[in-house]
Amino acid sequence: MLQTISRDGDVYDAVVVGSGATGGVAAWQLSTAGLKTCVLEAGPKITDADFTEHVMPYDLKYRGNSSRYVRGIPKSPDLMRNRPIQGLVYACRESNYEWFADDIRNPYQVPENKPFHWIRMRVLGGRSLSWGRQSYRMGDIDFRCADRDGYGENWGICHAALAPYYEKVERYIGISGIKEGLEQLPDSVFQPPMPFTCGEALFRNRLRARMGRVATIGRSAIITEPHNGRQPCHYCGPCEQGCVTHSYYNSLTTTLRAALDTGSCDLLTDAVASHLTRDPRTGNAAGVAYVDRMGRAAREVRAKVVVLCASTLESTRLLMHSADHGLDFNSSGSLGRYLMDHIYMGGAVGKMPELNARPWVGPPDRPNGIYVPRFRNLDRAHTKGMIRGYGYQGRSGPQFNLAAKGFGVAFKQAVHDQSSWGTQLGAWCECLPRYENYVALNRVRRDAWGIPTLDINFEWSDNELALWNDAREQAAEMLEETGHTRVRMTGQPSVGGFCIHEVGTARMGTDPKKSVLNTWTQTHDVDNVFVTDGAAWASIGCQNPTLTMMAITARAADYIAEEGRKGRWA
Repeated sequence: MLQTISRDGDVYDAVVVGSGATGGVAAWQLSTAGLKTCVLEAGPKITDADFTEHVMPYDLKYRGNSSRYVRGIPKSPDLMRNRPIQGLVYACRESNYEWFADDIRNPYQVPENKPFHWIRMRVLGGRSLSWGRQSYRMGDIDFRCADRDGYGENWGICHAALAPYYEKVERYIGISGIKEGLEQLPDSVFQPPMPFTCGEALFRNRLRARMGRVATIGRSAIITEPHNGRQPCHYCGPCEQGCVTHSYYNSLTTTLRAALDTGSCDLLTDAVASHLTRDPRTGNAAGVAYVDRMGRAAREVRAKVVVLCASTLESTRLLMHSADHGLDFNSSGSLGRYLMDHIYMGGAVGKMPELNARPWVGPPDRPNGIYVPRFRNLDRAHTKGMIRGYGYQGRSGPQFNLAAKGFGVAFKQAVHDQSSWGTQLGAWCECLPRYENYVALNRVRRDAWGIPTLDINFEWSDNELALWNDAREQAAEMLEETGHTRVRMTGQPSVGGFCIHEVGTARMGTDPKKSVLNTWTQTHDVDNVFVTDGAAWASIGCQNPTLTMMAITARAADYIAEEGRKGRWA
């Protein structure tokens, strides 16, 4: 028997599942519009007091390391024993590992020869606490990609329709960057940019002059001037451990806080969503069933509208499990299909000989780099048989040579004398939406709360691998053309999921026979259910996805509020 949670004895206007980047925007916009809103978060509540960006590694038992072996410092199996997947990612470490999902209690399955690293955070604020903060708009080259090369499906929306919501999000959370006037990478509303290093400025100028390509400063959700009571970034470095000055965007300290301040938003943490419940009178969703994380009690929160922001695969799992409880979202046969991620971990490095490197351990740690926007297939559908494209993230600066000989003062001097100025570029390449890449509900294998888990079947196609190889070659060519020496290509193709940009599996579109959602991210099959996170995506582009997810969420919330004023959700 489900225990029903309500507000003042009535149902909520909206329930939002997930408290991360999209959940925060949904809560902020819906509650600001006056809707009685409830946010469900599977993990525990945290506050600023749990942030550790100023905790020094030498103050920690394992010196801040995770499960990886680092220069003689022992592994920390007692910390990462239950996080064999989460512990692989750089952001999961001794000071914050409890924010990440316990892989043993939250299992998933993959074929033996098709690994997939599903990185998840179960904590108030979700992955917005530890994301990379790179924030780029997508353009019509992305939203209407099928018109260009005939592959896949268009989104059913365009940049012009999304632009007001991009701007709304950008103005509120703060994005620093430079306007470049590129059609393939539309400009945002920017705060002042973070400065280039000397090497980055040289690279930018030479790249434009010699190859006609752009290198810009990263467009980052980190403020560089005071904004809405938040303080500008002071370059302390480890953003993935939190930010007590609230300089970078995370939902906990910005959008969720704004939602709670309206008085129209309630928050339920430790609420592990299981499925959507059905209203037998209307056939629509009645609310969300969840399990108390600690006490294991089965409960339900009722609402007129359900907004899924649980992250791509979690939202899809909820839709799939709801079919066992009378709500079928798969009339198109597309639910769970067309899973995508960015293939990365390949590029090139080189030395910039004219710059004198005198590195030391105490300079400001700028939490940003440079970005080279897409230049492949802008004026044509394909190059060398490849469709779509890629962009680069990188940086240029002084580098230590820790292999220098010597001991004590002699070693320190050798490190200084033998260090050099280096530049590195890493590619993020587009992944095609393919029916063969999918997730399916596994009703036999269940998580610690009795909820069916996911089987994930994913692999790169020839097109992704061709883009990745071409991107490495082009990275090396750009470094050579801009005066770098000792240039070499780097990397191995990343494992699916490890870029943490997973999207698709409940895609939007104009044809209900080919898509799960309409262009407002409303499910075709159930009128009062919306999915605004990455599950809604019809293609992935090559840009980091979070800003677009937030804009899509703001647009959906505006639609929900407007339809509510017309009495649709009564």
